[in-house]
Amino acid sequence: MSLFRTFRGLAAALLLAACAPSFGPAVTGSVPPTVSDDVIVARDGTRLPLRRWDAEGGKPRAVIVALHGMSDYSNAFDMPGKVWAKLGITTLAYDQRGFGRNEHPGIWAGADAMRSDLDDAVTAAHARYPGLPVFALGESMGGAVVLTGLGSTEPPAVDGVILVAPAVWSRGDMPMLYRVALFLGAHVLPNMILPNSAAGRVKKIVASDNVPMLIALGKDPLFQKETRTGTLYGLVNLMDEARAAPEKISKAPPILFLYGANDQIIPKQPTEAVIAGLGTKAKVTRYSRGYHMLLRDLEGESVDRDIADWIFRNDRNS
Repeated sequence: MSLFRTFRGLAAALLLAACAPSFGPAVTGSVPPTVSDDVIVARDGTRLPLRRWDAEGGKPRAVIVALHGMSDYSNAFDMPGKVWAKLGITTLAYDQRGFGRNEHPGIWAGADAMRSDLDDAVTAAHARYPGLPVFALGESMGGAVVLTGLGSTEPPAVDGVILVAPAVWSRGDMPMLYRVALFLGAHVLPNMILPNSAAGRVKKIVASDNVPMLIALGKDPLFQKETRTGTLYGLVNLMDEARAAPEKISKAPPILFLYGANDQIIPKQPTEAVIAGLGTKAKVTRYSRGYHMLLRDLEGESVDRDIADWIFRNDRNS
């Protein structure tokens, strides 16, 4: 009986403690989105820290609005941004809410808020660079934001989309143990902190073959070294949406889908399923030596140049 009471008490405690993780409030407001040298002002007045790499010569041929991945921030595009600048492309990369230099780092803002910010960044880019084609590029988590934006009722007004190893690992693709642990962790202990290196204790995960870059990232104070269970739950919600997004995309701009054969972050099966779902809507390039961080791999510059070539081929003004 005492053991029964113990389990019953534990179950009651879990039920009392369990609640859906709370994310940031919906983004509302009527402030015209703008972009300056170091910030994007969203419709609700939030100032999103910005890094930019201006096209050399002062006359860009195109603009990329770039969205970083999980735990990362706008500096993720320092390497490709410099390459694109030499080729005549201006890159605008902002810290997404909950990341980088924003307030409340580590707190998941919610997928709707992230898509709203993407819309605002694209709107601001069009206003700042009238007549120039604007492309949205999303890496990993950023790719999921862009992909689900395309599948929304009001997709971003872009001339093209580049998806770099998009995060599409949905619950349906995960082992049951992962799903149960995620649910319990997020609903019972949503503020529990998980070190991002925890998975490496079980299996060594290699994100890139560029070791010096990875070492520098580990020392970067703005790169998040730990994740709340509630934030992880929010990310998986976003990946669920991204996995199902292709069937919701009716009319899409040109799409370039890039991934590495050695990606150890996003499994091959859901990636291939999303590619199949996009069908003829997307041009797909697979890099046999590529890892998850394609743009920062040792062969990253060749990927950067492939992206630039694709942009110029899909530039309606050319």
